[in-house]
Amino acid sequence: MTERNVPISQREIYEPSQLTEFLWWLSTAEREILVDSVVDRNRYRIIGMTVLATWLFATFTWTYFFSTIVDSLVMAIALGIFMGFIILTIDRALIKGITKFNKKKFTPLLFRALLAITIGTFMAQPAVLYMFDKEIKMQTSLDNEKRKMVKRQELDSLYSNRKNELLAQKEKIKTELENKYADVDKARANFLSETDGSGGTGKIGIKDIAIAKRNEYQKLDGDYQRLLKAEQVKLTATEKELTEIEGKIKTEETAFTLYLNNGFLTRVEALSNLLKNNPPLQFRYYLIVFILMLIELMPVIAKTLLPSGSYDEKVMLREEMEIEIARSNMRKEQQLKEMYNQMAHEYDGEAITAFFRLTKDDRDEKIRSFSKKWKEENHQTFDGLWEKMKKDILTKQEN
Repeated sequence: MTERNVPISQREIYEPSQLTEFLWWLSTAEREILVDSVVDRNRYRIIGMTVLATWLFATFTWTYFFSTIVDSLVMAIALGIFMGFIILTIDRALIKGITKFNKKKFTPLLFRALLAITIGTFMAQPAVLYMFDKEIKMQTSLDNEKRKMVKRQELDSLYSNRKNELLAQKEKIKTELENKYADVDKARANFLSETDGSGGTGKIGIKDIAIAKRNEYQKLDGDYQRLLKAEQVKLTATEKELTEIEGKIKTEETAFTLYLNNGFLTRVEALSNLLKNNPPLQFRYYLIVFILMLIELMPVIAKTLLPSGSYDEKVMLREEMEIEIARSNMRKEQQLKEMYNQMAHEYDGEAITAFFRLTKDDRDEKIRSFSKKWKEENHQTFDGLWEKMKKDILTKQEN
């Protein structure tokens, strides 16, 4: 098989695949420079893969986060993709600022680390909620029941004074009616025992004493009936107000129940309550949070830890070259402008000189004309002639 003759200058031509170019773009590498850096090609592919993994992780976690807030799955996915893109932009900005020449600068690295840790901590939260979904749902149910009990206690406390007043008033009326009825019942018993001979005088039948006891009984019974009728109105009003208070409490309890949900903050609180009394779960929770934070920190860690090759050096030299070329171009542009201004000054000076030279005879002729006219008109003063000549002949200075 014959081999194709390739010139030496063309043997190292490298054509990256579309996937490789995409990973390079994620790693913020310049394709035109990186193509010639053989060792750095794979390094920036690795960095690009870490950025891709973080981007996908961020999109997923934000989608889950928004699914706990909005009812529309499409809206949750759209918002998740949007926030994932923002995280991608931040990560690319962070790793773009880390180069061979500033890895040892503490302040930029500290700022990038704090930013990445902040984002990573928040990003880990939805992922943990998703992983402990069943346990959190159970804890959320318990927490909501506790909230209902607390709400009931608050409502009872709010209406307790009035309810106690109404209950005391009701109890007072009942006690008064019971005492009055006890007097009536006693009088009736005395009357009956008098009529059947079992008490009192021991005589059977309606006699004077029996009649007196009957009258006393009837009087007390009449008083009781009138009192019962009067107090029954108060009892009815009291019962009605107590029923209304209970109705308000039930209504507010029902309205409060509608606000109970499985939202993001509710789940976070449930997770916190779940961790309080479960040390084994606490250890695993913090371990998972640490691992998930590392996912967000991967691009920064990878860019910081991976050794730098010729690419960073070429980027620096290329940037210095472009700066020098830009400065050189600006200097040349300045020189051309200065040359233009100088030539314009010279030629404009020549034009002005020619203008005054060509108009000299005409000026002299006009001055003689003014002098002759002044001589013929005896009434005009010399000062008047001078003012007219200044206006029509002399040149005004440029401002």
